[in-house]
Amino acid sequence: MADQNFVDYVRICCRTGAGGQGSAHFRRDKITAKGGPDGGDGGRGGHIILRGNKQLWTLLPLKYRKHIISKPGGVGSGSNSSGAQGQDIILEVPLGTIAKDAETGKQEAEITEDGEEVILVKGGRGGLGNSHFKTATNQSPSYAQPGEPGKQEWKILELKVLADVGLVGFPNAGKSTLLSVITAAKPKIANYAFTTLVPNLGIVSYRDHRSFIMADIPGIIEGAHAGKGLGIRFLRHIERNALLLFMVSAEADSIKNEYSILLNELQKYNPELMDKPRLLAITKSDLLDEELKEMITKDLDINIPYLFISSVAQIGLVELKDQIWKLMNP
Repeated sequence: MADQNFVDYVRICCRTGAGGQGSAHFRRDKITAKGGPDGGDGGRGGHIILRGNKQLWTLLPLKYRKHIISKPGGVGSGSNSSGAQGQDIILEVPLGTIAKDAETGKQEAEITEDGEEVILVKGGRGGLGNSHFKTATNQSPSYAQPGEPGKQEWKILELKVLADVGLVGFPNAGKSTLLSVITAAKPKIANYAFTTLVPNLGIVSYRDHRSFIMADIPGIIEGAHAGKGLGIRFLRHIERNALLLFMVSAEADSIKNEYSILLNELQKYNPELMDKPRLLAITKSDLLDEELKEMITKDLDINIPYLFISSVAQIGLVELKDQIWKLMNP
């Protein structure tokens, strides 16, 4: 997925159609000279609707579509005929999209299933025709309701990547290399920080034709929860993952310290992330001999499972998949 084509945040103005006016019509034909009220209701104004589409991976189609405007409802007419409903506008969005009010920041909708529909902004209600206002003391009401006006609201759409396993680590921890080795994904790989600027997804094949989805997400740095580096843009994608795979390079001065920094950033961003299963992979372990591995093991002293892997040398990858599957299916 090209960096410029991945869009995970858009701000749009939604303006829905007004409801149609009710009719104040009276029945008139060659037989009936002075019939009763038969005015129909006005039609509802068009809604603006979000619909989940599993074929989409980005909010790019909405990036340059800042104003979304639906049609008004039709006016009611005689013979109790209702006006036509205004045409709804349906916005197709990727799974994992959430909608927020731009002013308050309150979350209003969440799309997680293919074909799921949520009304983002409602159209105005159509007005009632005069037939609704006939009473015993007022047999010929000559008035009808006007339609409700439509609404104009600014909304924020954010995409949070849906994946079973999210890779958490500093830049150059080997996340993209792992994804390229155990899936068919082809992320950009280079020996400098922030090679990965957008999430990359890959399907990991497992035993007995089973599989799970792994997400390589832009590297985290200390202070990311406050917006440093790629900051919040990175961290919100972690919220969707069922399991967090922490990755720390064997070249780090202190593996335990780097893991603690990563964990602290997630906790400060969203304490609920601490409830997710966690696993630590010590990468580039082909650089270690058994003595160094023992020293690292003594220094670690953490309460989550960990293992040594090397994506390039194909070391520990089968054990890694087994451990991931075990934690995902306790």
